[in-house]
Order: sequence, then C-alpha cells, then structure tokens
Amino acid sequence: MTHDPSAPVIGLAVGRGTGPELADVFERVLGALTAGHPGTVTIERSPRLYHSYHSLRGEPDIARIRELTAADADHYERFCRTRAERGTTAIFRTAVNAQSLYLVRERLRAVKVDLLGADGHSLLLVRDQAQGFYTGENAHTPGELTRTMTFGREITRSVVRYALRRARQEWPDGRIGRIVMAYKFHLLDGALDAWVSELAEELGVEIGLFQPDTVNRNLITHGLPDRTLLIAGNEWADIMHVMLLDRFGSDRQENRCTENVFLDPALAGLTEYQTVHGSADDIAGRGLVNPVATIRAAARVAEGHAGRTGAVEAVEKALRILEERGISTPDLGGRHSTTAVADALLDALDTPGAGTPADAALVGGS
Repeated sequence: MTHDPSAPVIGLAVGRGTGPELADVFERVLGALTAGHPGTVTIERSPRLYHSYHSLRGEPDIARIRELTAADADHYERFCRTRAERGTTAIFRTAVNAQSLYLVRERLRAVKVDLLGADGHSLLLVRDQAQGFYTGENAHTPGELTRTMTFGREITRSVVRYALRRARQEWPDGRIGRIVMAYKFHLLDGALDAWVSELAEELGVEIGLFQPDTVNRNLITHGLPDRTLLIAGNEWADIMHVMLLDRFGSDRQENRCTENVFLDPALAGLTEYQTVHGSADDIAGRGLVNPVATIRAAARVAEGHAGRTGAVEAVEKALRILEERGISTPDLGGRHSTTAVADALLDALDTPGAGTPADAALVGGS
C-alpha cells in the first residue's frame, strides 16, 4: 500500500518499562480517532527501544551506563531531526532515561509547556529545559563527579520570547495577568538579571524575576494572579510541576500528558507529547499501567496534528463515562487492566451511553 504524501505522519518513540504497553494504547486510540477521516495517519516508530533509568541499573559499570545513555541520546536526537526534516509535526514518546532526554533537550533547546486551570483561573507553565543544571556534561575522576552546565543570553531570549508567543496564543485577547520567572539567579553573578531586564525593555513587558522560594511563598500566601505566565528553570519546575497541578490543574500526575516544544530553528513546528508520569518499570508487562495520560496525548495529536476536530472533547467525554462506570486501573483505586481501560474508552467513543463492555476485564481476571 502506497503512503499518501499529504497524509500526516506521527512519530513514536518507545522506552523500556511500561513503554511498549502504552505505545500500543497510543496507536489504538489515535487510529480510532482518525479512522475514516481524510488523510489517514501513518505512525513512524523509532527502531530503537530506549532505556529507562531502571533498565540501566543492571549494567556492570558506570562507563557502560554512560555509553548507553549517550547512544540513546544520539539516536533520539537523529530521530527527531529526521522526522522534522520530513515534515512530521508531532512525536509521542513514552518515558525514557532522563539523562538521555536532557542531552537531547539541551541540543534541541526544548521547553515543556503546560496550561493549568481550576476555578476560573489559569496559569501557563513554561519549563526551561534548554539550560541549567539538568543540562550539561559529567566528568568522572576517582570518587568524584563534576557536572558542567551553562546558562546563555540567547537561550534565555528564545525561551522568554517563545513563552510570550504561546501565552498570546492561549489567551488570544492579549491579557496576561503577570509574567514571573523562577530561577536560582542569585548564583549567576547578576548575569541573568541583566539579560531579563534587557529583554523586558526590548519586548515592552514587565517581567518579575524571583528566587524559587519566593515564588513558593507567594503561591502559598497569595496565590498567583489569573493568567500568570510562569517561566521557570527546570531545577524548580520539575519538582513543583506536580504541586502546581494540584493547585491549578485539578488533576493527577498519572492522568496528565504535556508537550515539549523544540526551539532549535531546524525543528520548528515539531512538538513532542509525553505522559507526565514515568516508566513504572516495577509494573511493566503486568497490565497495570494507567493509560489515561497516553489516551489524552493521542487525542491532542489527533486534533492538533491530524485534523480530527473535536478529538480532545470526545475523549474527555468518554473518560467521564469511564469514571461514572468505575472503570480505572489500580493506581486510581480501580480493578481494571490497562487494556480493559483502553477497550472501554474506545467503546465509549463509539457508542456513548452504552453499557459497560463485556471485555472490560478486571485485573487478574480472564
């Protein structure tokens, strides 16, 4: 069968642990959402099964771990660049060893974007993954590891400028309540302060640069204004993301997907979707992993990159049906397997209001 060159191609990168199970869910849901629509989607899967942190722990020595980490990073970077060159606009990636991922994110200048909202208030979180402690290289000497990392004026400019563009996209009337940057800038000799001041003047906006503990204190004491654009160094944002979800997102980490945008000009237009949760190696192959975040990622890819208008809302309605029927995996207090939840979701998409499908197997059942 010849591939239609006008049809969208979606990338898929799979890590170890529960990655293969979730990749299957993604393919099934994306296929169901786009079936019968013009330009049937093709999924291009990376040929490499990438390591998780836990799969690397069985390696015999540090040198071997470093070798595999670098190999995964190099391969995934090439995969992203190749897909971008060929016109792919979206990749779904399951959880992969963070050290490999951050090598790629540094090289491709990535930011993680998550729009959070609850009680009529919204917050746009833009996590700077392109610089700082999470990036850089390790050097080993006997009994010691030295990590070298960089902050850069041009990287900071590209992150802030993208964040403003994204905020205006999310809030089209142009009203941004406040722009806050949370970075450990006291350790940077005043350089970050100077770059941000210059950029704020150039862009004609007011930007508040704060230490992370100050942002935490203000969040606890006063909250943050509606439509806060929060640009944050990953040292703080990675830890606080789940707390911000609790405060603003009204959602669990296990149920949420998010996106990474690459600011390298060669990858302009390519967005990577991922689950917020990790690889969960301890339950791999047991049918216990929660597929909700993956299902939501498939919906966002279908709507945003495959022309399936209404996919996100259709999936949210189906998920509400599952919640009403008590169909969920054990991490949410349910008794259903990964496959059973996915089956029930697809059934709810096809026949809203129908009864619980007979094949919604309980964990441990037949």
